Amino acid sequence: MKVGVAKETAPGERRVALVPEALGRLTAAGLEILIEKSAGAGALIPDEAYAEAGAKVVSTKDLYGQSDVILRVQKPSGSEIKAMRKGQTVVGFLSPLIDPKTAQELAKRGVTAISLDAIPRTLSRAQSMDALSSQANVAGTAKPANVLILGIGVAGLQAIGTAKRLGAVVKAYDVRSETKEQAQSLGAQFLVLKTAVDASGEGGYARQLTPEEQAAQQAELNGHIASMDVVITTAQVPGRRPPLLVTADAVKAMKPGSVIVDMAASALGGNVELSKAGETIVTDNGVTIIAPDNLPATMPVGSSAFYARNISALLLGMVKDGALNLDFEDEVTKSTVITNDGAVVADAVKKLLEPAPAATSTPTRGRA
Repeated sequence: MKVGVAKETAPGERRVALVPEALGRLTAAGLEILIEKSAGAGALIPDEAYAEAGAKVVSTKDLYGQSDVILRVQKPSGSEIKAMRKGQTVVGFLSPLIDPKTAQELAKRGVTAISLDAIPRTLSRAQSMDALSSQANVAGTAKPANVLILGIGVAGLQAIGTAKRLGAVVKAYDVRSETKEQAQSLGAQFLVLKTAVDASGEGGYARQLTPEEQAAQQAELNGHIASMDVVITTAQVPGRRPPLLVTADAVKAMKPGSVIVDMAASALGGNVELSKAGETIVTDNGVTIIAPDNLPATMPVGSSAFYARNISALLLGMVKDGALNLDFEDEVTKSTVITNDGAVVADAVKKLLEPAPAATSTPTRGRA
């Protein structure tokens, strides 16, 4: 089976799906590795390094023409999808819940789509495949003083650890009650709100708060935010807009020179009302809001190495006797395969693609 590594074309994306160090396990499994020319350039990996590791460097045309499976970081563009053929498989961060249309186009082409952002993160054997966690763990934080971490996931715990090492006084908050002990184990003070509710959700993520829960929490949280020098937000809900944690009013109450890092910023929005994905802005009252929209891509060497381990673990778990073998009784396969045999097979994506029900109108009676 030929496995191709595509060069990323998304704006600002510098990572690569495989690094030379990851090739050994794949070639030992009988897989032939093809690397699109300059695929590793953004991560400072020359084509020669891949060739020395046993891969074959090929043109874009040959990569899509010869590969049975294509590994990538970001979802393919429209032109890349058109270059793919029936029976081919693509593996990467495909964001099917955010962009179901791409999944639909892949299905129409007869392409099997496997998405790493659909990994069941609470499954112990899937931890080596958990690219969302590995990419979040690459990120560091700004040098803090009094720091508040909102969202105690992998990125939040990393931020707590870094802030403590820099000598900061760290407070942390999360709507999931089980994160309290994790934050305290790293030396952070867990912020206890009188209005707090337990919002633990499925798959290791927090559930979305109701409007009433969010309003009550927000009013109390604003007072704590105002006293901070640095606020770092990391809260996300898969496939939905990140929860709003820092309002414009909260920012106005902060001291000049304070810094907010919105690590959840994306095209869907972020945790901070005033943040703009991919930009750094300074408010009228001197608060700097940093909203990186693809933080792992700013550290392509390390993040590509982590990603290579995740995508290799996922692929090897689906390979039997040197060929792709999709077992839909397996929880990982069932969760990550988005399209197969010309159809969208992921239930959550199929629901997003269903046409909206026709609006029904009630006839109004005229006045006598």
